[in-house]
Amino acid sequence: MQLINQYINQVNQIIMDALKKLDITETDIITEIPPKRELGDLAYPLFKYAKTLKKSPVQIAEELKINIPVNGLIEKLESKGPYLNIFFNKNKVAQDLLTTIINQDIQFATSEPRNEKVVIEFSSPNTNKPLHLGHCRNNVLGDTVARLMKKIGYEVVKLNLVNDRGVHICRSMLAYDHFGNGATPQDTGKKSDHFVGDYYIKFTQEAEKNPELEKETQTMLQRWEEKDPEIRNLWKKMNHWTLEGLQETYKRMGIQFDEIQFESDTYLLGKDIIQQGLEKGVLYQKTDKSIWIDNEDVKLDKKILMRSDGTSIYITQDLGTAYKRYDKYQFSKMIYVVGSEQNYHFQTLFASLKKLGYDWVDHCYHLSYGMVNLKEGKMKSREGTVVDADNLMDTLYNLSKKIIKEKQPDWDDIEQEKVAEKVGMAALKYYLLNFSTTKDFLFIPEQSISFEGNTGPYLQYTCARLNSLLNKAGNYSKDPQYLKNYAFNFEEWQVISNLLEFEKVIEKAALTLSPIDICTYLYNLTKYFNKFYHDHPIATAKEENIRVVRLMISQAVHTVLKIGLSLMGIEALERM
Repeated sequence: MQLINQYINQVNQIIMDALKKLDITETDIITEIPPKRELGDLAYPLFKYAKTLKKSPVQIAEELKINIPVNGLIEKLESKGPYLNIFFNKNKVAQDLLTTIINQDIQFATSEPRNEKVVIEFSSPNTNKPLHLGHCRNNVLGDTVARLMKKIGYEVVKLNLVNDRGVHICRSMLAYDHFGNGATPQDTGKKSDHFVGDYYIKFTQEAEKNPELEKETQTMLQRWEEKDPEIRNLWKKMNHWTLEGLQETYKRMGIQFDEIQFESDTYLLGKDIIQQGLEKGVLYQKTDKSIWIDNEDVKLDKKILMRSDGTSIYITQDLGTAYKRYDKYQFSKMIYVVGSEQNYHFQTLFASLKKLGYDWVDHCYHLSYGMVNLKEGKMKSREGTVVDADNLMDTLYNLSKKIIKEKQPDWDDIEQEKVAEKVGMAALKYYLLNFSTTKDFLFIPEQSISFEGNTGPYLQYTCARLNSLLNKAGNYSKDPQYLKNYAFNFEEWQVISNLLEFEKVIEKAALTLSPIDICTYLYNLTKYFNKFYHDHPIATAKEENIRVVRLMISQAVHTVLKIGLSLMGIEALERM
């Protein structure tokens, strides 16, 4: 159990025992965390007892204060209007918390296995172009949610459903067939997914001059569905190029998947489910033989699930894919990380699965996220105005390297390049996570790479500073006896009390699918530590007990920052 929850449970029991003395038998008491440290560590609002006791909450707070002994976990009580505020025994908390973090190191805040499985589908690229800025947000969100879920004890399966078929894939194939002249990525020296993406743009340019090309793509798709050997060979060759290039980008971003699925293998799924739904009377068939579902009772529209000619549409495949995944994984949660433009699709998908009798759909969730663009405006793949993920990462790398060259001119080129890559990736990931998932925003590279303020590089810099401090301190004693009678100042306790919240923040961020909570927490912790670092000597403190305690605080912060960054797929640096 989380340390903070242990404390809350202990204090709750003390509060309940005190309420009994006032003839209140209460098992469902309200516990709050005060907004400011000076107000205490826990707060208990007492409005709900006023009617029963025929007393004001202020009077009740005063009476409770008298009936609660100050010992053990509780150091002080204060009645503040209708609230009873509890102050923890700083020495006990510090001893429990700091020794736990230091002993467990990066395993701190790791929950016991829950024996529950979470399946997370994210990324879902097309095989006609490279990943772009929008994919970066998707990748980082999906990967971070997976890390958070694993941290709190879930077994996690990361899925990537690759869109490798359809008319849009045929556009790049047709352009290559007409204008490629047998070229290869190796011939041109281009990264292979960019090579394919160029033909997708080429198709748009040529189709404006010759509209007949669009009809040719429909013919090509028909030939693909008929398994025409010539078309299938071209499709396999170009898909291979794209997937090879995408894998390089995933590797650079530190993104891995447990399973990669392809729509070319799943696009025919779902037809049997629809037939069963029709036989049960859940679905209905129009005179043209098309099959529909009526979701108007749940404030959605009537939706076609199968065309009159018996061919499937996108939702047909999603119905079948969802069923297959539950059958295979028996998941307790299924999370789809997909942009907000697909909100209605997932509402319809989940409502349809529910009506078809699949109650496990209650455990399916669409993690919807907003658009991310540059100042130049909305990106359009077909017009070639997207920001390629590779180019963006190169931009951040170059910005980072310039700063590092200025700060560390004595480093050799290899170290400058390694650190620049890690800083650039931290800048990208943290910036993309540091917004509410539903919010649209502009990505501003210069802001993301700053070594000051609420950025990934700022957190990395604090980690490097802590690493240097601890290395210079050497192998200090870490004796918890120093914590027993230590008089903590405000800055020290502010850091410790924030460390105490870390486990709870991880759990909340995981269960609410809200990675921004980790960003906010780490930034605040970093601010509090840097204030403490600035105002008080640590390794150079004159008294040994002060030196040891402050080094223990610093080591705990270092550990928590490393864990927090790792949950976002960001590497902590030893020096910057």
